[in-house]
Amino acid sequence: MEVTALPSLLCSSLVSPVMIVLLLLVTQVDFSYSQNAEVNFPQVVPDRQQHFQYESIVVSCEGLEGLTGWRVMRNIRGVVKTCAASWSASTGPCRITTVYPDLDSGEYWCEMGGGKRTNTVNITVTAGSVILDSPVLPVMEGDSVTLSCRKKLTSSNLTAEFFKDGHFMESSSTGNITIHNVSNSHEGLYKCRTSDVGESPESWLAVREAHEEPHPSSHHTPQLYLLLCVGLCVFLVALLMLVGLVRCRKRQTIVTGTATSPSSFQSSSSPQTVSGEARVADPVEPTYALITKPMKEREPRAYSCSATPVPYAGY
Repeated sequence: MEVTALPSLLCSSLVSPVMIVLLLLVTQVDFSYSQNAEVNFPQVVPDRQQHFQYESIVVSCEGLEGLTGWRVMRNIRGVVKTCAASWSASTGPCRITTVYPDLDSGEYWCEMGGGKRTNTVNITVTAGSVILDSPVLPVMEGDSVTLSCRKKLTSSNLTAEFFKDGHFMESSSTGNITIHNVSNSHEGLYKCRTSDVGESPESWLAVREAHEEPHPSSHHTPQLYLLLCVGLCVFLVALLMLVGLVRCRKRQTIVTGTATSPSSFQSSSSPQTVSGEARVADPVEPTYALITKPMKEREPRAYSCSATPVPYAGY
């Protein structure tokens, strides 16, 4: 029972890690599909397109699509460069402690070697006193979005007017408007205006269809590379598992056959019997020779050593 259980134990010890790897791969694939479209965009903190001069912002790509090594790139008035001061220090979040209109307003995206690149986000820095607080990322069709008009020196409610593509939309005494059930018709340039301070810059509100995955700017889709890698890993692990199961099955058959074969017991027991007989017979033969040999030599001596003459009957 112990011999036959050994191959099963070996097979189970081989199969268990393989199954764990397969479950991890399936989990990773399910996680990548369960993520929303935000994985194809850099993250901006604070989460708005417009920022006041001298504020600090953070643009991050870390953990994007489960990968590291992304660099934050930006296009400022046609000049493309890393967000960080040097290429060697450009991986990781880009922290701008003090933003300026001419130095930091532009397009931002994440980039990695091999042609991987995310969609771009727009960041606008203004020296004015009013900004429009609108989301950085596209709004999904059917959702709701809130636009806020903010002053630089106060956070209290203010009366503001909102415009889309240069046309008046509505006025709000709270400084906020909410667009319900967003559709493609709501895409456009939005701004707000206050009577005492002025108006904000314009920002583009993007809308994407429900369940639609955004298309990265690069021709090389990062998801395609990820799926290919996962598929190759699953194939290799399945092949290794199949080979391991076959080898375990063969080993189990060989061990079981060896343990139950009668000839093996006969061949192993016969040398013990022969050697036992040899050990018993060897001491008997020399003992028998020593006993019989003196008995044969004693009788001739009795004859030859007789000194008494025998009288002759003829005298």
